[in-house]
Formats: sequence, C-alpha cells, structure tokens
Amino acid sequence: MAGIVHRYHRRRHPARVYAERAKPLEQYTSDELYARFRFGRDDIKYISDLIRPTLQHKTRRSHALSVEEQCLIALRFYACGTFYQVIGDYMGVDKSTVSIVVKVVSMALGSLINQFVSFPKDNQIAQTKHKFFHMGNMPNTIGVIDCTHVHIQAPREREWEYANRKGRHSINVQLVGNADLIITNCVVKWPGSVHDARILRQSALYRELQTNRPNGIILGDSAYPLLPWLMTPFPVANTHEQARFNIAHCKTRCAIERLNGVLKRRFACLNLRVEPKVACNIILAFIVLHNIATRRHVPCDASDAHDGPEPDVDPEQPRMVLPSEGHTGHAIREGMVRNYF
Repeated sequence: MAGIVHRYHRRRHPARVYAERAKPLEQYTSDELYARFRFGRDDIKYISDLIRPTLQHKTRRSHALSVEEQCLIALRFYACGTFYQVIGDYMGVDKSTVSIVVKVVSMALGSLINQFVSFPKDNQIAQTKHKFFHMGNMPNTIGVIDCTHVHIQAPREREWEYANRKGRHSINVQLVGNADLIITNCVVKWPGSVHDARILRQSALYRELQTNRPNGIILGDSAYPLLPWLMTPFPVANTHEQARFNIAHCKTRCAIERLNGVLKRRFACLNLRVEPKVACNIILAFIVLHNIATRRHVPCDASDAHDGPEPDVDPEQPRMVLPSEGHTGHAIREGMVRNYF
C-alpha cells in the first residue's frame, strides 16, 4: 500500500502595505508651514532636535515614525485642534498612531519646562523692570500674573470639580509673564472650579516669594490678595494719585491678557477632548512651544485669530483674603502712590 505523503504548504501572508505619508518639510514653503504647523522649517528642526533623545527609534522596523514625523503630527494637532482621524488622514497614519504620538511628544516637550520657563534672575531683573515701566509707567514690576481656563471634556472621575464659573469643564492654568510675553512661571494641575488665589497660595512661587522677598513686584487683578510682592488695583480710587496708579496698573497688567490671547491663537486645540492628566501634559507642551516661538520670533499672524477659540474671559471672581495678608502690602502700595503717582 502506497504510503500517504502529506505536504504542508507554508502559509504566506500578504505583504503589509503602508499608507504613503505626507512630507510637509519637502512639500511646503515656509509660509505654508507657518499656516499649517505654526512653525517654520528651521523651527521644526530645532524642536525635533530637542525631543530627539527621548523619541528617537533605534531602527526603522515596522515603518517606525521618525522624530520629525512625530513632531509634525503633534504640531498639526496643536495648531488646528481637530479630531485624531482628520490629523491621521492628513499625515498618512492611523488615528491611534496620532493619539500615541500626541501623548509622547507632549510628555517630551513638557519635560523641558524647567529649561524654557524660569523666573527672572538677578541679572535680568533690571531689564525686565525697564520694559514694564516703558509699557505702562508702573515702577519696579518684574511680572504679571493671571489664570486662564483650558476647556476639556467632562472627566469620568470628580467631574464636578472641573466645572468652572461658566459651567464648562476646564483646567485652570496659572501663568506669570514678562513684558516680552514670555511665560516665566506656570502652574498646570488645578480643576476649573478652583479660585485663582488658591492656586497662587498653594504654588511653589508663592512659598518662594513669601520666604525670599523679590527685588520687585508682580501685578495681579482684584481676585488676588494684596501682598508685599503682589500689587492689585485700588477697588475704588479715592484720589487722583490712586486713579493714576490704577491706570498704570491696568496698562501694564494687560501684558498677561495679550500673552493668553497669543497662546490661544497659536494653538487652536486649547479646547481638549481628553482626560485631565493628558490635558495637563499637552498644556505644558504648549507653554514650552510658546516660549520657543516667542524667543525665536516665530510670527503669530493676527489674521489667524478666527481659526482658534476666542480668549476665555472669566467672570469677575470675588477677592479671596488670605489670613497672613496683614498691612504690609497696603503700606507698599500707598508708598508707590505717594512716590511715583
């Protein structure tokens, strides 16, 4: 009886087909790159080099994304704020890839926060004061402070904590800026329901400036407490000198309003459909990118304002009085009025 010979044919899988990826750095002019990614060719290469040690793949196995491609995917998302699927179709990758890339690039950029965000040092203070004085005739100013809300989707846990005074879910972000619209300090972790003054009071900046009095003052609106290093306007100006102080205070403090406006124009995705932890990483990435763009004089065309969200103007918050406030802040403010106004 003839033996039965079994032949096993090795199953052949069809070759994996990869979609053709976009090559924006080769396709577009500098102006077109600014319009689509908010950065030019040299700026994109600079940003890619910053995050290369973290994101560089050892091989191109499985058609791995280069650092430049990862950077472009994230920048495109930051610039337009649309759905991952739309970004993926534009860049020639799957939407799940976009989600992963946005997260890892945001974490890589956020890890550079201490490199790009720092309070004025001794050798910078004189120049900072001069620029602020030139702006609004307010003496001795080294910074302006305010909080801005970044909208997020309603989180699954502790949803009520993230509902702000407008009833929208958000992260309340504290920013300190200088006269050049550079962010010099930030706090990115608090839910939208938290009062601006509480964020300040529990920040490392507050502890540092309470312990080591700075050589200058920060300007804040009436939601903040009046402190020796934090000047707020007079609730009611009873004299011409107090009125002039309030005018100078307003003209100088508007730098932080302009900073918030530029930030939200440049990065239209500051209305995030992500959970709070991911949102905070993305916001930190924005802050780093904003300072990079400002220092490198990357244009932020006002004509692009319609592409992004309107600046979020929070309803006037009641002033929060801190137990340790004392009378020193009042005395310093009265002295400023007496000597300068």
